Amino acid sequence: MNEQDEAFRDRIATVNEKGRRIWIFPKKPAGSYYNKRKILSYFLLVLLFGGPHIRIGSEPFLLLDIIHRKFVIFGQVFWPQDMYLFAILFIIGVVFVIFFTIIFGRLFCGWVCPQTIFMEMLFRRIEYLIDGDWTEQKRLEKSPWNREKIIKRSMKHIIFWWISFLIANTFLAYIIGSDYLWKIQTDPLGKHLGGLIAIIIFTYVFYGVFAFLREQVCTTICPYGRLQGVLLDQNTMVVAYDEVRGETRAKIHKGENRKVAGKGDCIDCGQCIHVCPTGIDIRNGTQLECINCTACIDACDHMMDAVGQDKGLIRFVSENGIKNRTPFQWTRRVKAYSLLLFGLLITLTVLLITRKSFETNILRQKGSTFQVDENGLVSNIFEVNLLNKTHDFYRIQFKLDDSNAEIKVVGKPVKLESESRIKALIVVKMPNSALENGMKKFKVHIFGNGHEIETIQTKFIGPML
Repeated sequence: MNEQDEAFRDRIATVNEKGRRIWIFPKKPAGSYYNKRKILSYFLLVLLFGGPHIRIGSEPFLLLDIIHRKFVIFGQVFWPQDMYLFAILFIIGVVFVIFFTIIFGRLFCGWVCPQTIFMEMLFRRIEYLIDGDWTEQKRLEKSPWNREKIIKRSMKHIIFWWISFLIANTFLAYIIGSDYLWKIQTDPLGKHLGGLIAIIIFTYVFYGVFAFLREQVCTTICPYGRLQGVLLDQNTMVVAYDEVRGETRAKIHKGENRKVAGKGDCIDCGQCIHVCPTGIDIRNGTQLECINCTACIDACDHMMDAVGQDKGLIRFVSENGIKNRTPFQWTRRVKAYSLLLFGLLITLTVLLITRKSFETNILRQKGSTFQVDENGLVSNIFEVNLLNKTHDFYRIQFKLDDSNAEIKVVGKPVKLESESRIKALIVVKMPNSALENGMKKFKVHIFGNGHEIETIQTKFIGPML
């Protein structure tokens, strides 16, 4: 390849040789892959916008309430005591990303990533509706600020802002809950000024991303694209151009035999470049800007069908699949990640099944020591921390299995509300003769509504004989 052909390696497709941004005007895509992406995208959009309002039992579908340290996933409540589950879940997510990428490349970016779905299936489609297809958008960009341009630009950006406002409210609902968000929206502004400011900030962040940053998030900001360089190999399935079949590129002429003329199947129409949302030429090979959105596959298949040639010049295929015509293979690397991911999922499943509905912690009260009364009974004061992860209300009682010992609650009877935590003080008394070397381990049985819910072992101290 000559120096001009290699120029794409010097910079990303959206930046020119002077370092200035090249605004992308992608052609409106169409085709079977695009139709499948639309179905998946709109399903995910409905799930995303409906998620905070979907209830499983009395809990939301998903809630990440960092302020109150309450996390709800699929209707199940998790507390800070369950952070080990989130740590394992995070590890599973990282391993899955690596596993998925070494098999399918950056397919997640083009099909599932919220950035791509919002940009291509919502904002871009509104832009096509108002400004027209790519040629009309280019014409409008170059035209002076006349009546048509002012109306279209104003209409588009007003709609963009309100959609961003809706997205901001939705994401905030995942953090503070839909009920509290509704309270912010309906109460007087002065009562929830902080919440209003948060919504406005989120709105302008999303508006800036989708109205101006756009593909720069995928090509420059998001680190996932950079990971491809170390995760992809010759067996990874990616959106790729079959240079073996396509070269040498040449325009098509009616009635010619391309093989006899020494021409490949690529008719050099440039449609794969026109539809690319990141502005690359897929014929140059796998590039970090490619998000595997498959728009170039649809465009190329359409042109191949139009000129009477086989589809699949651009397709999901590995480098070995192009050069050696070999199908996808489960290499040792893929098998190793499969086993690791399977093992982590089994571990998470076991931990979820064995996860307790109650968490109890009993510690001797800080700064306290034993006391001996006139009857020779030694007493210790303990602080009990109780966490109820269920939706039920419990009246708590404490019992000991040692007949020589007694236990009393300091203050009012302990009542544990649903999905709440409480602290209580208990006093344990036992004769000094029951101790061995000034110490004895004993068990506290915690009962809720008459049923034992947990047993905790702790240590009692007294004077040394």
